[in-house]
Amino acid sequence: MFQNRAEALALALPAAIFAAAVFLVPVLILLSEGFRSAAVDGAAGGGWTLSAFTEFFSSSLNRTVFLRTLRLGAIVTVVSAVIGYAAAFAIVSLKPSTKGKITGLVVLPLMISPVARTYAWIVILGRTGIVNQAFQALGISEAPLRILFSETAIFIGLLQLFLPLMIISLISALENMPKDAIAAARVLGANWFQVFWKVILPLTREGLVIGGTLVFTGSLTAYITPAILGGSKVLMLETLMYQQVSVSNNFVSASVIAFILIVMSFAANILLKRVATARNRVRTEARGTQ
Repeated sequence: MFQNRAEALALALPAAIFAAAVFLVPVLILLSEGFRSAAVDGAAGGGWTLSAFTEFFSSSLNRTVFLRTLRLGAIVTVVSAVIGYAAAFAIVSLKPSTKGKITGLVVLPLMISPVARTYAWIVILGRTGIVNQAFQALGISEAPLRILFSETAIFIGLLQLFLPLMIISLISALENMPKDAIAAARVLGANWFQVFWKVILPLTREGLVIGGTLVFTGSLTAYITPAILGGSKVLMLETLMYQQVSVSNNFVSASVIAFILIVMSFAANILLKRVATARNRVRTEARGTQ
């Protein structure tokens, strides 16, 4: 045991300095490029400015890409939560031996390269793929549908990529929930919607916050899936950033995009935490007034 707090801080200081030098400083240098007037205007010296951000959002293409990235990230997160709760609840209800095997199958896709999984979707969603063949066989469509290189393809790829993270987070939260909470709510006359909304959701909010943050952040920052399934026609912020660096050699715009992605990721985590905390506060105050 450490005798005092100063001793503990002194021992942790070398690790903190190393982490800051290796991780924090390079990120700050990269992000600062978007605020430096010399990088934007080519002027010698300095000053700080937001002109790079103003120029970025003045482009209709950039605004479209920004809104598309935000929309797809939000949709993937919501759908992952809906499917994740159903899957996690079903897995937790299984016998321990069976639950371990099913959980292993859920984790298994995370061990496969995202490149291999994404190229598999090209085979499935292509004009001669399984999906189009099924649609034509069922009479839904006479001609093959254009699914690849669309927002739908990106959504499917991102959902399959990050859904296991949501399921794992919710499984852990459901396992820590009191075993008799659902039965008690049912005995008191609550229907299944009330059980989920007033019992399961508040008791598993931490797992939802963690899973939602992982899925939303991953959807924002994923590159391989949007690049392959969206192509050059359906850009996301991460693919646009790659184009700015590799094609246009515009590191200032890339710095702006990186800053936007980081802010969006932190904002999502804060928003989810605030929603969960506010909901818990309302329930606590309601019980206190009874």
